[in-house]
Amino acid sequence: MSGGLVALLDDVAALARLAAASVDDIGTAAGRASAKAAGVIVDDAAVTPRYVQGLNPKRELSIIWRIAKGSFRNKLVFILPALLVLSELLPWLLTPLLMVGGAYLCFEGAEKLWEKFGPGHHAPKKPAAAPDGPDEDAVVSGAVRTDFILSAEIMVISLNEVATEGLLSRAIILAVVAVGITVLVYGVVALIVRMDDIGLSLAERESPGTQRVGRALVKGMPKVMALLATVGVAAMLWVGGHILLVGTHDLGWHGLYDAVHHLEELVAEASPALDGLLAWLTNTAASALLGVLVGALIVAVMHLIPRRSHA
Repeated sequence: MSGGLVALLDDVAALARLAAASVDDIGTAAGRASAKAAGVIVDDAAVTPRYVQGLNPKRELSIIWRIAKGSFRNKLVFILPALLVLSELLPWLLTPLLMVGGAYLCFEGAEKLWEKFGPGHHAPKKPAAAPDGPDEDAVVSGAVRTDFILSAEIMVISLNEVATEGLLSRAIILAVVAVGITVLVYGVVALIVRMDDIGLSLAERESPGTQRVGRALVKGMPKVMALLATVGVAAMLWVGGHILLVGTHDLGWHGLYDAVHHLEELVAEASPALDGLLAWLTNTAASALLGVLVGALIVAVMHLIPRRSHA
């Protein structure tokens, strides 16, 4: 009897050690997958703050929370199950679907440029009809749509990093990545958009040094938000273009990708001390240029051609 109990306890201990090792493996794999998607995570954090510009400051956190909930839903309810099914049944379809999302990002970025620099868009904007500013539902809907594309990119990159894992392990790892990245991104976004309130609180402290820091935050945050809005547009063009660049290579059309890679090598050889940074900048610039070209083409199809047909 006692021998059986000892054997049972040994089995339980072995299972506990196995479970702990599995948790460690999943945590390591999730960290590795998240690191691979770091570039897109940064872009996601840069894109989101522009959606709350012009809105009632008292509603900013509420709107960010609504967008974050939409992001959780995107990743866990739609993207994660779809990717697991596709990775099992139709793995070849992942790249074309991702490229469609990349083209959409290019369109969004190019459309923002058209709205700002295109003909007929330089006149002062008329006051909004709604006294409370932009429609919150429309803002949240647009932000969640963009988040869907960025989330899909993050999840596909993460999936590629753990493609050799079993189905259950892949599902757990991707769920960990989805939750962790969403909390990180929207936590940072919430902090960014409330920095002016933090500055006001610091400006009311007794310490002169703390007051100076607070006033600097209050004065500087509008410029930071404007900069982030610009970075967000650039990020959409860069990420969208990079998705298309890598996608063409994965589909067997190597010419464009090889040309950019060759250019990276030439630039890196010109300054070996900065080879990694220069290669990254070259790839980023090429991706952004491709994003602008593809986005401009889609904008022309979506806006200019229909307008001429009605003329």
